[in-house]
Amino acid sequence: MSDVIEQIRNVCALGALQSVTAIERAIPIIHAGPGCGQKLWSALSSGNGFQGSGYAGGHAVPCSNSTENEIVFGGEDKLRETIENSLKVMDGDLFVVLTGCTADIVGDDTGDVVRQFKNNGVPIVHVETGGFKGNNYFGHELLWEALIEQLLEDPEEVQPGLVNVWSVLPYQDPFWAATLETIGRLLSQIGLTPNLIYGQGQGIASVRRIPSAQFNLLLTPWLGLKTVKHLEERFATPYFQYPALPVGATESSRFLRAVAAYAGIDADVVEAVIEREEKRYYYYMERAADLFFETRFKPGHFITIADSGFALGLSRFLVNDLGLIPEAQFVTDKVPDEHKEKIEAEFNDSVAGIPSPVIFTTDGGTIRDVIKGLKFRERPLILGSTWDKVITRELQGYPLSISLPVSDRLVLNRTYAGYDGGLTLAEDIYTIILNSFQ
Repeated sequence: MSDVIEQIRNVCALGALQSVTAIERAIPIIHAGPGCGQKLWSALSSGNGFQGSGYAGGHAVPCSNSTENEIVFGGEDKLRETIENSLKVMDGDLFVVLTGCTADIVGDDTGDVVRQFKNNGVPIVHVETGGFKGNNYFGHELLWEALIEQLLEDPEEVQPGLVNVWSVLPYQDPFWAATLETIGRLLSQIGLTPNLIYGQGQGIASVRRIPSAQFNLLLTPWLGLKTVKHLEERFATPYFQYPALPVGATESSRFLRAVAAYAGIDADVVEAVIEREEKRYYYYMERAADLFFETRFKPGHFITIADSGFALGLSRFLVNDLGLIPEAQFVTDKVPDEHKEKIEAEFNDSVAGIPSPVIFTTDGGTIRDVIKGLKFRERPLILGSTWDKVITRELQGYPLSISLPVSDRLVLNRTYAGYDGGLTLAEDIYTIILNSFQ
């Protein structure tokens, strides 16, 4: 019998529907049982920073609402009817049919149904995302496999300086929209043209632009690696991988230098940008130095509980910019085994030789038990989910909700990425610390 998982940190493969809604004017159509879409939206959006439903998410998502009849006799006719009616009432630039467990178990030929509409000029693709196949990280990669094969076309020419940005998982990361905007601004400052794909001002034009990029930028330790390799194989587009989300000055400057070196950008241009950004960043950080160095307000050790790329970026910021010591790093995105050793090495590199265990788990019970077994001389800083506030309070620590689920904060355009993101994170951390002394 499989182990019971408490307080799981992700959802099933059908959660890829939220990756669709993150593309402006893209409309997911679910071929699944009633309730699937609502539960996934509640977990990834309304229960994770109250991100809202967007243009065509939440209760607006069309669904075939498969019942016993479709399970016994097949649901292709019901799906066809759902697509036809969706096209009548939904104004979209891209339609994506995603299947749930029932359709995949029964074996509905979703592809055949979708092709009938595609042959009539409808911008529509299909992807089999039955929940039993894996989590939403897996579903996200299935989605892009489908888009690459069913939608994207060979480019007329490669656009110099155009960079596709593959980074945080939309909605799974509550800060995704502003994070992508920040990464885009950093790239623009050194002369590149970012193609962010998701968020405000993007949409189908950004998706269709993907094959024209000079290169793909993968800003995660593993998520999206299959996608950029697929694009390399299909369109001969090379990719550059940077494993950590850049948070604060140390990591943002390191990130810009690495990307610039890969893209062949003049070093003087990059250093001028870095000098300007760091000068502004340290002006604000130095104003708070008295607080940072005040012993009674300093959490000596910290714990991160987040996706691998986000946890890595947070750890590097907390060590290199705030001078804190890592106690344990929990990686919650169910990393495939072949990537774990590399990710552990990245954590060890980030903390300048300070040993810190890296625990790969999606189980809240395991996280709680490990934290309870640690010995703290000071009140710890724990950056995790709202669930983790319980154990943090037991330890009289400082909790900050930064990963799914985030049900105690509203997230609009907040991000911890980049230079300003580091300032924002420092503000959030020390606001919580100061409040605990009131």
